[in-house]
Parts: sequence; C-alpha cells; structure tokens
Amino acid sequence: MSFGLNNILKKILPTGLFYRSLIIVAAPTIILQIIITIVFFDSIWIKSNKGLTRSLVGEIKMLSDIYTGKDQEQIEYLTEQFKHNFDFIINVKEEKLPSVSRERKYSPMDRSLRRELKSVFGTSNYWFDTVAYSDVVEIKVNSSDKIIQVLFPKEKIAPSSVRLFILWITLPSLLLISVAIIFLKNQTKPIVNLAKAAERFGKGDFVSGFRPSGASEIRKAAYEFDRMAKRIDRHLKQRSEMLSGISHDLRTPLTRLKLQLAMLSQKDISIKMSKDIDEMESMLNSYLQFAKSQVQEETVATNINKIFTEISNEKNTKNLHINFSTEIIFIARKLALKRCFNNIIENGLSYATNVYISMVKSTNRVNIFLDDDGPGIRISQYKNVFKPFFRIDDSRNLNHLGVGLGMSIAEDIVKSHGGNIELNESKYKGLQVKISLPL
Repeated sequence: MSFGLNNILKKILPTGLFYRSLIIVAAPTIILQIIITIVFFDSIWIKSNKGLTRSLVGEIKMLSDIYTGKDQEQIEYLTEQFKHNFDFIINVKEEKLPSVSRERKYSPMDRSLRRELKSVFGTSNYWFDTVAYSDVVEIKVNSSDKIIQVLFPKEKIAPSSVRLFILWITLPSLLLISVAIIFLKNQTKPIVNLAKAAERFGKGDFVSGFRPSGASEIRKAAYEFDRMAKRIDRHLKQRSEMLSGISHDLRTPLTRLKLQLAMLSQKDISIKMSKDIDEMESMLNSYLQFAKSQVQEETVATNINKIFTEISNEKNTKNLHINFSTEIIFIARKLALKRCFNNIIENGLSYATNVYISMVKSTNRVNIFLDDDGPGIRISQYKNVFKPFFRIDDSRNLNHLGVGLGMSIAEDIVKSHGGNIELNESKYKGLQVKISLPL
C-alpha cells in the first residue's frame, strides 16, 4: 500500500528541485496558519459571536415583551431608551413576515442568528437579512399582531478583530513565502547551471565560461565537474592528435612505395602491390576521419534538410531519394552531423541500388529514417555493426576498403548530440537506420 501511495505522490508532486524545496518551506507555514485559523474561529470567534448573538436576541426579546404591554407612554419611553443605549433603529409595522428567506447556509453569523432566534421566538416568528446592507443587519419578529423591525450595526454580532486577525496572519505568511522563493531561486540556480553544463558536455560541446557558484557543496561539485571536463577534453585532444599524427606520418612511406612500384618492370607484381597500398591508404583515410570526429566543434543552428540536400548534390546520383515534409532546425555540430549522415548514405549506396531518406517530427524529437533496398544484415549482427573495426564478411560489408569505423563514427556523433541510432529491417527489404535526435 505504501508503494502505491509513493507512486501517487510522485505523479502529483513536482519534479523540479526548486518547487520541491518551495513545498518543503511553504507547506509547514501554510498548514500552521490553517491550524491557527481553525483554532481561532472555533475557540474564539465562534464562541464570541455566539455570546454576542445571544445577548442581542435577549435584547430583542425584551423589546418584544415591552410591545405586548398596554401602557403606550411606557412603550415609547422604553423604545427611545433602546434606540439611545443599544444603537437600534426600531419600527413597528402592520404587515406579515416576508416569505422569502435571506439566510446564508454556510455563514457562521447567519447560523448563530438562526439558532438563537429559533430558540427564543420559535420557527416561524422571525425573519432576518444580513446581506441587504453592508454594515447593517435587519431582523423582524412577531409580537402579538405587530411586526417589530430592528436594524442594528453588524459589528454587534461580528467582532471587527476578525479582519485584523486574517490580515495579520496572511501578510506575514505571504512575506515569508516570498522571501523563501527568492532565496530558493538563488540556491537552485547554480544546480541548474551545473546540469546545463553537464548536458552540453555530454553532447560533445566545449564548456566555456562556466564558473562555480552557490553553496559550498554545490560549488565543490561544480569545481570538480569543471576539472573533470577539462581532463576529458585534454585526453580526447591528445588521442585525436596522436591518431591523426600516426595516420599522417604513414602517408609518406606509402607515397614512396607507390613511386617505387611505378618504376618496377614486373607490372603484374606492381599492380597487386598497388592494390594493397590503395587499401592501406583507404584505411588511413578512415583513421583520419575517426580522428576528425573527436575534434571539438562549435554547435550552431543547423538545418537538417540542407545537410541532406548538400550530400545529395555532392553524390550527384538519382538513386538517393529524399522525402521531407517539414523543415527541421537543430542545434548541432554541423560538420560532424554531415559526416554521420554521409557515412550511412555511402554504405547504403555501396550495397544497395536505392537509398530512401525521410523524417518524422514529434513534440521534442525528430526521427530520421535511412532505408535501402540492399541485402540487409542479420538481426544478430545489429549490435556488432557499431563496434570499432568490426567487418561483416558475408552478404554485406559496410566498408569494402575501410576498416569498419563508419558506423562507429556515426554512432559516436549521434550519441554525442544526445540521440540514439538503431538498425531495423527496411520496408524495401534492405536495412533501415533510424536516428532519433532531441529538439
């Protein structure tokens, strides 16, 4: 049962740290004010109102009893005394009690009046109105064959201290919650900045201008994150530079070998060795491409449609079919994203006749589908395709002359942008590469 309650609370309560902290601060204050208000109304206001109402109804009962007498001079004298001493407006009318009730069911004032008048005058011998006038209450009671109308200030049965109490109990609470909001905003802002910096770093962006701030614990975490980000960035640069340097240095002996082979008289041996050298050069190009994918590149607003259009113009083939219904703008590293798409398209065109590209946009993601009509890949090989240097030897080899880095580079670029890449069977009986990127 507690597990179910926890699930319900998780769905109801906010997920943000700021709003959760605000609830922790504001909820006790609000609950305390509600308890104080309930206790006040129950023990002070309601009892005070009940006593005042009972005293007032007793005065009206006395006035009603006076009008049952025979001595008119005495009645007039006592009426004047009531008007002078009790601040009453008294009228005696020859009419019937109104048939339409003006009582409010949920008003404590009306409930007290109804209860006291009913106990003194009975069920059908009174009528009152507390809403017709803003500061005056009107009561009519039967007295013999007459109707006595009494008007008196509302403060006689409604203590004015209630408004002051509500005012003083509400204003400090609002002031305290406002101060709490300001302080909580300042405390959660460094955490939000740290989360944004971590998200940017996770997508491969270079985090610059990040300064630790906030409480000492948050500042410590931000400082360590900044050091970690710089170490990782330095490590990636060193690895890329080393791989790029090795690949570049190997080009020189390969070039010399080509020149020496061109001078050989045995052309059959020269042709075979030239093919091996061409394959080695293609491998080096793959290594360099992999190294370039690790280099930091600034993120910019990128039009994905234009990237595919550029690739299509560069390929200059009728076998690449692009079908887009909407224009997608994505914050990304443009060259890296273009390299990713280009690798997948090249694989498709190498082992299939046609490649079909389509996009579907949702609320916060864009799904890019690259389908081909080639032989496809066995489902058991889907995960292995993304491993570096993995090559398929049967129906489909993702890179004839390469070393199996094309899909690894593509996966690395997609994941560095916070997306996912997966393989499926295409509706054209070939392979489908699905790329999902967050907007």
